[in-house]
Amino acid sequence: MISRAEAIQQLTAPGQIYELQNIDIKGKTCPWFVSGPQTLSQLFAENLSDQTFYVYGDERYSFNDVYGRASSLASRLISDFGIKPGDRVGIAMRNYPEWPIALTAIISIGAIAVAVNAWWEVDELEYGLNHTKAKVIIADQERLDRLMRSEKLGNVAIISVRSKPVPNAIQMDTLTCDDAAMPQVDIAADDNAVILFTSGSTGRPKGSVSTHRNIISSLLSWELEIMCNAMQRVTKRKPSADRSYQIATLLAIPLFHVNGLLAVLLSSYRSQRKTVAMFKWDPVVGAELIEKEKIATFVGTPAMTGDLTAEGKRTNRDLSSLLVVGGGGAARAPSQVSGIKKTFKNAAPNTGWGMTETNSIGTSIYGDEYLERPESSGRRHPVLELAIIDGSGNFLPANRRGELLVRGTSVISGYWDRPDANGESFWEDWFRTGDIAYLDDEGYLFIVDRLKQLIIRGGENIGCSEVESALLHHSEIIEASVYGIPDDRLGEEVGATVYVGHQFDAELLKSKLKSQLANFKIPRYLEISENSLPRIASGKIDKRVIRASHLKKLGIKA
Repeated sequence: MISRAEAIQQLTAPGQIYELQNIDIKGKTCPWFVSGPQTLSQLFAENLSDQTFYVYGDERYSFNDVYGRASSLASRLISDFGIKPGDRVGIAMRNYPEWPIALTAIISIGAIAVAVNAWWEVDELEYGLNHTKAKVIIADQERLDRLMRSEKLGNVAIISVRSKPVPNAIQMDTLTCDDAAMPQVDIAADDNAVILFTSGSTGRPKGSVSTHRNIISSLLSWELEIMCNAMQRVTKRKPSADRSYQIATLLAIPLFHVNGLLAVLLSSYRSQRKTVAMFKWDPVVGAELIEKEKIATFVGTPAMTGDLTAEGKRTNRDLSSLLVVGGGGAARAPSQVSGIKKTFKNAAPNTGWGMTETNSIGTSIYGDEYLERPESSGRRHPVLELAIIDGSGNFLPANRRGELLVRGTSVISGYWDRPDANGESFWEDWFRTGDIAYLDDEGYLFIVDRLKQLIIRGGENIGCSEVESALLHHSEIIEASVYGIPDDRLGEEVGATVYVGHQFDAELLKSKLKSQLANFKIPRYLEISENSLPRIASGKIDKRVIRASHLKKLGIKA
């Protein structure tokens, strides 16, 4: 069997479709796919067809439909709103079809799409739009209701989507009905294209700025990984008997999140893949859509994957079209990895490590390789380099734990108007991830914890992820969140909240943990929840809110 390194070497060789060459990018030498599209506008224009692109409820749009409406909107953004290359235009809505239409229009005229977190409340919306100095916001009714309560938005023009009439707002439908050609604008690969906000747990969110090249390198890296897997034939499985239908993917993650935008939506262009969008995540509806639309790929957080696996066991729906169940956002429990293979007839599990700041790529692992190493995030993508350093900035050898660094073509050059954050996050040409990790002798990445998620109990460091993993090994536990609880004597004690869905004996659980964890790692404060744990917008469990709630119940001040 051909090795991964051999497959990459063949696929990226001169003259091949994924040819890689080292080029100078803003003073740094980085590998680049010289044969692929150079900008997102080129990606859009080169992949037009009458194939179904976007499905939302009973609405269906082809690639040509979306581009045609985007062309009209782009012309009006220039003529009616004075949008020029480099101007910021916000998008704040659910995953309606207007989302990809707006994105295509904004990017194709050289403007920067500001993907506003649709979960934000008034002050957060104000901050995001004012911070980026957005000239226009394209928003749905839910976001408009919040914006109408704002007194600090300034002169942001409003384009409304699926809303009742709003004072001083123009409905998007009236801007997408002209038979206009896409305006021709000169765009370079290293021009800024998208601003995504990081899901920070403290302070104001940071605007992660990606260029066309950053995003394209990510999209083509995924394609390269797929081709590598095909050459290696990592997983020996029978394909679905009927492959005459169009390959489809389920969009269950918000498009303002890097995985939803890149791994699902933008990855669909070159493959001509159908994207089926959900109003919000619901495993029952998700299973219905998988059966109805013959969904082949699903990407979700561990909680979403767990929901779908449970629904797959419960339902009689035909989910055999699923070929890949992808992950991201956090590590899966090993039992969940094997559960995917057992539950879905033809699906292979995959996952990876990536960040908003790396445009979602970093490492990946798939199929049998993943089943053999369920705690690993895989091996690095060829356009990136990884390194591990200790607290003094010394580079560490294999199997030594330290902070994970990354650099390469998909890594952003900085945050929007945040020199302070840039100074903290970038070290020379490396990006400091804040993840505690190690690389083994074969180059597989293992994420151990986050720098800011270490509990220091009496001088002993306790990794939250380690305790969470131990909790999730118990089949009764669906979700777990571990955090530090202030303690006068020891500094911190271990606290945890677990979702079990029924009455459960906390002391019995602690007793069971003694076979897995040292005594000082076993949660002293354990809260049992009969409801799913709250999450932040990206789908990750909201540790900050959970911890604050537990502290309040305990009567302990943070």
